[in-house]
Amino acid sequence: MSTGRPPGTPGPWPQASTLISPVTVSGVRAEADEAIGFSVLGSIRVVRAGAELHLGARQQRLVLALLLARAGSPVSLTELVDLLWDDEAPASAANVVHRHVGALRRLLEPGLPTRSTGRYLPRELSGYRLHADEDSLDLLKFRSLSRLAGRSLRDGDPESALRHSLDGLRLWRGRCAAGLEPASRLHPAFLAVEAERAQAVREAADAAERCGRMSAVLVPLRQAAELHPLDESLQSRLLLALAADGRQAEAVETYRVVRRRLADELGIDPGEELREAYDRLLHQRTPAARTGSPAPLPRPAQLPPDLPFFTGRGDLVAEARALVARPGGPTVLAIDGMPGIGKTTLAVHLAHEFAAAYPDGQLYVDLRGYDGREPAMSPAEALRGFLGSLGVPQDGIPAELHAQAGLYRSSLAGRRLLIVLDNCRDAEQIRHLLPGSPGCLVIVTSRGRLSTLLTTAGAHPLPVGLPSIDEARAALLRPLGDGRVATDPAAVDAIIARCGRLPLALAVVAARAAGLPRTSPAQIAAELAEAPGSLDGFDGDDPQTGLRAVFSWSYQALSAPAARLFRLLPIHPGPDISVAGAAGLAGVALRTGRTLVGELSRAHLISEDRPGRYRTHDLLLAYAAELGEEHDSPAERAAAELRCLRFYRATSFQAHLRLLTSEYHPMIEPVPGEAPLRFADQGEAMRWFAAERPVLTALVGRAARQGRHTEAWQLALGMQQFFDRSGRWVEWTTTGEVALDAARAGGDLVGQARMHRSLAGAAYFRHEHEAALGHLDRAVELLTRLGLLGELIRANINRAMILGAQGRHEDVVRAVSAALGPARTVGDDKLLADALAVLGVSNAELGRAEEAVRCAEQAMALSRGAQYRLGIAEAWEVFGRAHSARRELGMAVDCWREAAAAYQEASAPAPAAEVLALLGDALATAGEQDAALRAWREALALIPYAQTRTGRRLADLLATVTSGP
Repeated sequence: MSTGRPPGTPGPWPQASTLISPVTVSGVRAEADEAIGFSVLGSIRVVRAGAELHLGARQQRLVLALLLARAGSPVSLTELVDLLWDDEAPASAANVVHRHVGALRRLLEPGLPTRSTGRYLPRELSGYRLHADEDSLDLLKFRSLSRLAGRSLRDGDPESALRHSLDGLRLWRGRCAAGLEPASRLHPAFLAVEAERAQAVREAADAAERCGRMSAVLVPLRQAAELHPLDESLQSRLLLALAADGRQAEAVETYRVVRRRLADELGIDPGEELREAYDRLLHQRTPAARTGSPAPLPRPAQLPPDLPFFTGRGDLVAEARALVARPGGPTVLAIDGMPGIGKTTLAVHLAHEFAAAYPDGQLYVDLRGYDGREPAMSPAEALRGFLGSLGVPQDGIPAELHAQAGLYRSSLAGRRLLIVLDNCRDAEQIRHLLPGSPGCLVIVTSRGRLSTLLTTAGAHPLPVGLPSIDEARAALLRPLGDGRVATDPAAVDAIIARCGRLPLALAVVAARAAGLPRTSPAQIAAELAEAPGSLDGFDGDDPQTGLRAVFSWSYQALSAPAARLFRLLPIHPGPDISVAGAAGLAGVALRTGRTLVGELSRAHLISEDRPGRYRTHDLLLAYAAELGEEHDSPAERAAAELRCLRFYRATSFQAHLRLLTSEYHPMIEPVPGEAPLRFADQGEAMRWFAAERPVLTALVGRAARQGRHTEAWQLALGMQQFFDRSGRWVEWTTTGEVALDAARAGGDLVGQARMHRSLAGAAYFRHEHEAALGHLDRAVELLTRLGLLGELIRANINRAMILGAQGRHEDVVRAVSAALGPARTVGDDKLLADALAVLGVSNAELGRAEEAVRCAEQAMALSRGAQYRLGIAEAWEVFGRAHSARRELGMAVDCWREAAAAYQEASAPAPAAEVLALLGDALATAGEQDAALRAWREALALIPYAQTRTGRRLADLLATVTSGP
């Protein structure tokens, strides 16, 4: 229990610790991040965890673009400044660059401490560099493929060279750093990357000519020739490609245009290479043009029927419409989501809506990526089907996969088709099914997150989440009928809740209801409620379409360790789980836990609702529980429960150590093999407690119920400082009472003493002073019997705080003065500082300002010597009270502002709010109403007002003031 709060400054309440060897939270956070993909071959893009990041203002994007274009090479601060300012840079230019880099670091790694460099943008001498590899940066992947192409061509394998070249060129989505003109067209770094692209096109054309496939490079040659209209080597290869494709007339006209441009802009004639290509064109030393009238090309129409009553998903449909309508928009839409979420339904609906814009037809294939009946479809099988639909005879389809893909892309060149690749397992399954030239639209669905497509194919992600309650209600409206829905809306809402808004579950229930028109919604809801936490009631007439079957296809695709973690998830309490919590549950190393959580996340069996926090849908949890009972023995599940409890117990004490208000703390013996997290500072510890609070309180209750009495009270005691500083005093009380009952049930006198003392602190903050004294009396009795002298001294100081809260300040002065001598024998400067702060507050309340100042000065000196932030804040508060006693309002206000700031630096929002409330009251008394309102509002923003008397008072006060005439 921290000190420095009205009506008295509290002192230390019981604390706990552990000696368990830790790992760092920062390490957990870094390892938990999803892989990041960078793109500079086109507009710059950064994708993390399947979502494209907003990269900020133009200057910030320019900084990132140059770092990407240098692809891991250092970029000096001078270069960055010159890039951002065409004219003379301002004096603050270097600081501006540093701010942009800092913002990018935190964008790439949310939660990164302010001064940390992170993983991706380390300092390099006088500048920065980007840390990336060919799996994360498209430019490096392009260079790798270009090197492979050059090596294959030198080794006499033009087919492989052409394949590698085209794979590399497909990574380009426009000019390097497009959208950042004029810098992207003028800066040497971006021009150098464009030159690499032009050289890759030349080499691709040379490989294509050697294997007689010049038409395969026609599209990239056109694009490169447009970007480099005076490059004769590109123009000469374009002539040969046009001729090979039977476009001699266009080739001749292209030569004339280039010759005229050379004369007009450079005053020169075509060089030898261009003249040689034109000569070959004129003398027909290129493949002959096509003759005759080709047969009309087939127009496939393979889309499944759209749902006649498709409802909802308005935001996703609108987003897809905007993307497809945008000039230069993505050619691939990647729809992903958990099993049963409605991905195929959305994809088919979008395909029907967009079909008219693609007059050459629609292709559809179910790739069986997740199918319990048949194995996943191979790319070769899918290509043979598509090629047949495009008019290629079966005996004309090559046997080799890359040749099939080349023929497929050639068949699509110059045409506008819409292609739906449904139920894809991973990006590799569809890599060869993507068109090689613009004009077509591909819609992909998968249960897995296809992050690779976002960087290699410029795909735009369309993650599908749960529908809203209104959308779920609309989905039930048609099968149930208006009458049944309107007569019992509460029952309909209960059905929706039991289905967890999952579209497949709603569809199964709706289908059953449609077949039983006399069954009321209340009867359906009651049937579903009979088996809570179970999938009973969600199996349709076809076992292959029930929830168990659909979920099983995703589960069967998991690795064995990930499948085991999935089965253990129902054991973990609370609404969500972290990577560290998952590792503790499974009993694996942190790195392994990160890998397993990543696998489950990519499979959409868990979802990252908040950064670093993963949630599982209730129906998936029910399925996981069934699997656990089937595959894991009771002993294995019990061991997982114990691992989970001990991980959180150990880590909560590590966090508690960071928040201690005293050097003294009861030691908790570690359990061998525990690997808790470690916390860099108090803020990190408070954030961990805030995130894990529901998990920890649930674990206290479960440990108590299971007879693990010591773990229950130790875990509750470890949360005490968090409850104190955050103002969650009601929760402190309820959790502490469960822990006290556990200590009693276990006959643990030490646990009872410490929990009585802890509950006295909670009662003190709730202004229930008699209850607080009752708990302290029992704690003192037990501590005396146990001979725990150090804790007994602290309990007596706690009693003085309660007396101060009751206005008995003379009693406080006598009690604390008597306790100072024994307190000094403990050798704990933090404890002494707390005691002096308590004494100073009471002296100030008695009008003894000089005594209060002396107490504050001594408390401040001790706190600064011990680097005790909370004690520094408390000393400032006592200074303020002393000045207030002297009627020195200005100086009191200054001291209280210092106190509020110091409390917040100590990650103690609740006492900061109390001081701000005190400050606002003083300002209001002085007639400074506006300043008082600002202080009160700031205080109310810091605390959960429903749990604190001060919060409720301020809420009522502000409501009255702001609603006045």
